[in-house]
Amino acid sequence: MSAIIDRRVCAEIEGDFVLFLIGMRLNRPWKVWKWVPAFLAMVRMLIELKRRPELGLLSTRTQFGFPNIFLVQYWRSFDHLEAYARSRELQHLPAWHAFNKAVGSNGDVGIWHETFLIRSGGYENVYNNMPAFGMGAAGDLRDATGARQEARHRMQVTARRPEGA
Repeated sequence: MSAIIDRRVCAEIEGDFVLFLIGMRLNRPWKVWKWVPAFLAMVRMLIELKRRPELGLLSTRTQFGFPNIFLVQYWRSFDHLEAYARSRELQHLPAWHAFNKAVGSNGDVGIWHETFLIRSGGYENVYNNMPAFGMGAAGDLRDATGARQEARHRMQVTARRPEGA
């Protein structure tokens, strides 16, 4: 478990980045043979991405809430995300083909994703008495003081943040 940061902090990511939400819904949970392969494929992808940071995944967090499994991911860029999704040598594309062959649109397992390109200066956040979480796990944590004290000011700081600041 990550250590609690016992002060107000905010997270910043250099430049533009991608927020990617992806999930799976167990529409017919008794059909274990349909959803377990998709679940295990996601586990393999996450292991691959963790071992290869050059692929562009900055951070991921998995949430379970029956019948849904939901991942929040931060990617360095849309180009990184798309390259991973389309690569024949990596885990995603073969898993996608296997899912379509085994499940397709039969209704047993639902899958979805949403992709958001976040422009520099188009976000703000604050964390208090939290471990590194969400964007805080993907970016650089800064004390939420001075110019970073209020939400509006945090937006302005990330919009004009110079390289390495």
